[in-house]
Amino acid sequence: MTMARRNLIGFKPAIAAIAMAAALPGTAFAQGAGLGAAGELVDPEVLRVCADPSNMPFTDKNGQGFENKLAELVAAKLGRKSVSYTWFPMVMGFVRNTLRANRCDIIMGYAQGDELVQNTNAYYRSTYVLVYPKGGDLDGVDTIEDPKLADKKIGVVGGTPPSANMAAAKLMRNAKIYPLSVDTRIAPSMAELMIKDMQSGLIDAAVLWGPMAGYYVKEAKADLAIVPLVKEKVGSRMSYRITMGVRPSDQEWKRTLNKFIRENQDEINKLLLEYNVPLLDEQDRPITQ
Repeated sequence: MTMARRNLIGFKPAIAAIAMAAALPGTAFAQGAGLGAAGELVDPEVLRVCADPSNMPFTDKNGQGFENKLAELVAAKLGRKSVSYTWFPMVMGFVRNTLRANRCDIIMGYAQGDELVQNTNAYYRSTYVLVYPKGGDLDGVDTIEDPKLADKKIGVVGGTPPSANMAAAKLMRNAKIYPLSVDTRIAPSMAELMIKDMQSGLIDAAVLWGPMAGYYVKEAKADLAIVPLVKEKVGSRMSYRITMGVRPSDQEWKRTLNKFIRENQDEINKLLLEYNVPLLDEQDRPITQ
């Protein structure tokens, strides 16, 4: 999202390669950022965030995403005077042109283990989910392998881990495949479109990254079940830890953020739950407060 975080894992749909970046500010020094702790190029007064300008429920230019709100919380708790953004679509080169170019100091959400950034400790853990209308013949289904799904038309974003599990369960023959790369500045999110398609009867169910499913189901005010896929026996893993991404050289900054996460986990959880993010603990049990 590699861009494994957003592209291969599919947490946040990538913006199409034809979409170019918004105007970028200068380097850290050109912006007036001085040396932070331990001589790191982290602005000591402004929280400088790298983000996609149109990627709800995570970030958008109007500051309505939960990562926008999290950035405000980080800034307040760490005594930063403000939050500033370098906007860049989630395409190849995102990290190179933002964080690695010293144009910002943090990516608010990044899957644990990606080699392009240094990960903080995880601040939440979530999973892909199965979404379907309540009160129908899919009630009680909680795995992709369930025989009740055999003749259903299921929506899935191509190239994401659940598509491999669906293929193993022979569900791709009837599946509706949604594109991974979409310019959400001019087209709806695939998650939003899937929920609308379900409401109109074009698909019977959908498999989505949990934070996206939770947000768009809530926005649609639809009576839909959101079932965490934590019982899969084979195929790709469905659950992932989400961290903040910083430069590999910024060890002190990472420690500062780890301390923030440790001391403010309850407030972070509350924020995520307001956006209907399915949160899991390390034993796959739901976190509800």
